[in-house]
Amino acid sequence: MKYDIIIVGAGPIGMACGIEAEKKGLSYTIIDKGCLVNSIYNYPLNMTFFSTSEKLEIGEVPFISHGSKPNRFEALEYYRRVATSWELDLKLYEKVEWINAGDWHTVKTDKGTYEAKNIILATGFYDLPYLMNVPGEDLNKVRHYYDEPHPYYNQDIIVVGAANSAVDVALETWRKGARVTMVVREEAILESVKYWVRPDIENRIKEGSIPAYFKSEILEIRKNEVDIKTPKGKKTLKNDFVLAMTGYRPDFEFMTDIGIQFQKDEFNTPVYNDKTNETNVPGVYLAGVACGGLRTNKWFIENSRVHAGLIVDHIKS
Repeated sequence: MKYDIIIVGAGPIGMACGIEAEKKGLSYTIIDKGCLVNSIYNYPLNMTFFSTSEKLEIGEVPFISHGSKPNRFEALEYYRRVATSWELDLKLYEKVEWINAGDWHTVKTDKGTYEAKNIILATGFYDLPYLMNVPGEDLNKVRHYYDEPHPYYNQDIIVVGAANSAVDVALETWRKGARVTMVVREEAILESVKYWVRPDIENRIKEGSIPAYFKSEILEIRKNEVDIKTPKGKKTLKNDFVLAMTGYRPDFEFMTDIGIQFQKDEFNTPVYNDKTNETNVPGVYLAGVACGGLRTNKWFIENSRVHAGLIVDHIKS
């Protein structure tokens, strides 16, 4: 099967690229190893977006939210409606195994082989968590993803991290009856934490409701306890679960295998033309978070929706 464009990733930005291809009369398909907007589906059940609903809109489909900022449930409903309205060509639960770049790019998945003149990588970054690389991290009690607080009721849990995800998890599980301890490499909760949440977590730490070890890190995880390194020396904590909210990274290996080069900077930023989003590999483009390398907080739905138009306009021209 041959297409003008194959889009890897069925998140909001991948969908936006498909919509632009529809508008320009180009043949395309969108391939994703998971469900539609898989990253959003895997967000915590009670997650609320930073952005207002109109900044998350794609394809001229209005996004109506009941609150000032939409939640996960509303976003899933919205993006399903967008996919249906535009009758997007989707291949879900189909994993791209490799891409061989050439005059026609060959895309091999676990279900078939396709060819396209152009490839758009809108793969996001939510699939590969940063690992702590400590003994015991492979135990079932260690989680790099969080969905809801109920399973942690009446349990001793450690939350690792100092950013928004870690703070949200610590507060939510504590309020639902977990005994929460935070282990933080930094010397304080990060300034980037949501302004309406930061005072809450700082007050819980100050009053002792949520103990926090700053400038500390996990040394080893065992079935019923965890060793941590603190400024005052090694400490052993009773523990049932470790929720490692350590962040996620793009799949650099996948991009390297295609032939994409990277700048020699601290963020491992991919090489691409910021006027067209085309990489050093002709006909291979980046859209959304994939453009930022390790700066996964640079690109969001609201400021990378424009990538779809830039890329498809360049392909059409």
